[in-house]
Amino acid sequence: MATDLSRDEIEEIRDVFELYDFWDGRDGEVDAFKTGHMLYCLGLNPTQETIQKNGGTEKLGEKAYKLEEFLPIFSAVSKEKDTGTFNDFNEAFKTFDREGQGFVSSAEMRHVLTCLGEKMEDSEVDEIMSGTDTTENLDGNIKFADFISKVLKGPFE
Repeated sequence: MATDLSRDEIEEIRDVFELYDFWDGRDGEVDAFKTGHMLYCLGLNPTQETIQKNGGTEKLGEKAYKLEEFLPIFSAVSKEKDTGTFNDFNEAFKTFDREGQGFVSSAEMRHVLTCLGEKMEDSEVDEIMSGTDTTENLDGNIKFADFISKVLKGPFE
C-alpha cells in the first residue's frame, strides 16, 4: 500500500472505495471511469486532464482498480498543486463584472462555464446551479462570490 498516506487517509479512502465497489457489484474493484468521482468524494478537485493522466478512463468498462491500485492514484493527485482558490475564481469573474458590483449575468456565467477553460456540458451547469441553489436576481444576474463559495464547499455542505 501507499506508505505516504496516514492511517486515517487510508481508512477514508477505503470507505469511499467500498461504497463505489458496492455500486459496482461488490467484486473488489471499481471502474476506472469513476476515479474522478472518488477523488471528488475524498475532497480533491482534480481537472479532467489530471484524472485521465492518473488512470481515469473516459468510458465505463475500459479497466477497473482494486483498492491497492487506487491508493497511489489518490496519493499522486493529492500532491498536485491546488486547482484554484476563491480569490482566483473571484478575479476571473470580475472580468465579466462590467459595473463592479459583484454580479455577472446568468447567461454570461453559463457561457463562461460551457465555453471557456475546461468546458462543461449544459446539463453539468444545470446540476451545479441547482446543487448550489444559485438563483438569479430580478435583473437576471448572479452574485458570483456567493456562487464561488458554494461551489468550493462542494455538494455535501
